[in-house]
Amino acid sequence: MEQETKDNKFTLGLVPRIIIAIVVGVLLGQLMFIPDWFIQGLVTLSSLFSSFLNFIIPLMIIGLIVKGISDLADGAGKLLGLTVGIAYGSTLLAGSLAYLVASLLFPLFITSDTVANVAGSGEGLEPFFSIPLEPMVDVTAAIIFAFLMGLGISWLKGKHPEEGTVIYRFFSGFEKIIMQVLQLIIIPFLPVYILGNFANLSRSGAIFSILSVFWRVFLIVIALHFIYLFVMFLIAGGVSGKNPFFYMKNQIRGYTTALGTQSSAATIPVNVEVARANGVSKTIGNFVVPLCATIHLAGSMITITMCATAVTQMYDMPLTFLQMLGFIAVLGIAMVAAPGAPGGAIMSALPFLPMVGIVTDAMQQLMISLYITQDSFGTAANISGDNAIAVYIDQIYKSDKENPEPDSESESLQS
Repeated sequence: MEQETKDNKFTLGLVPRIIIAIVVGVLLGQLMFIPDWFIQGLVTLSSLFSSFLNFIIPLMIIGLIVKGISDLADGAGKLLGLTVGIAYGSTLLAGSLAYLVASLLFPLFITSDTVANVAGSGEGLEPFFSIPLEPMVDVTAAIIFAFLMGLGISWLKGKHPEEGTVIYRFFSGFEKIIMQVLQLIIIPFLPVYILGNFANLSRSGAIFSILSVFWRVFLIVIALHFIYLFVMFLIAGGVSGKNPFFYMKNQIRGYTTALGTQSSAATIPVNVEVARANGVSKTIGNFVVPLCATIHLAGSMITITMCATAVTQMYDMPLTFLQMLGFIAVLGIAMVAAPGAPGGAIMSALPFLPMVGIVTDAMQQLMISLYITQDSFGTAANISGDNAIAVYIDQIYKSDKENPEPDSESESLQS
């Protein structure tokens, strides 16, 4: 009975908690009978969390990216390279398109008045105190180290399996530790982090200008998700000779599952079944769908790119296409390590936000808030695009074979 009660215990998801934090923060800042010292207390909590976040980010890069790269380099040779290339290209294209759309549409509602209100608000109340917590290693060094180790471990496992396995297991364990930190500390405390920020913004007077931008950005992001997926399935229909609406209809259950779970990994079983319903061979579907759940992040890239563009425009900061392209290119690789949990992509993106000028705590908190409220839609777009890629790979693979048989497919894939 106790176990049943525990299993049936109601838990509030991350997105509702973030929304509640935003609403409560806005209300606290607007209620003038609440003293400034109370708001400062919340700001202090946000500041302490921010310091810890900055400390853990380089360790997160090492813990997640090393294993992610060493895993990706395993097995399936040519097929792996083809899938990774298409997935990465799709992610780059999605981010570039998102920047262009945002650059055209956002200035229509992020006006000079909005910029003036945000800029005039300043940083708001200061925390009571802060704890100097410097990272053990800077972000750039962590990135270089992670890529070198990931590639090195992959090589070592092939040339010296025993030694390679030992060091792989070490970083695999380190990744599990970082995942625990994310799941037990970072993700649960995000609402508190955001609560303090929005209370401060509300007290400073800039909040309503910011919220007027939020809902418009949200709608444009979702619309671009659907447009991008439509194009992906249109291409899938072109290469396979099937009606693209057939693929889109089949994908509905995968899309809705991802909306509910907010996890690409949790949606893999459903998405594999969708691939089979699409006519993708079992061998290709079982390989491409789980792989793309990790490496194809077009939906998340659209969301992050548009959120970053919105934040920089709100703070009247110049952002060129080349700046954004560099950010997208690096992030497309770094997000491979994004954990299969709500908020994983934006956590992976935090170390790279300075590339586009997002450097202050207030700006980073806005990025997190904007992204998290749309996270489930980005995840759903990610996994839906995975099945379009599965169709591409299946057609390319079949074109290289004459009368392919299931056994020969499996042998070729495993070689």
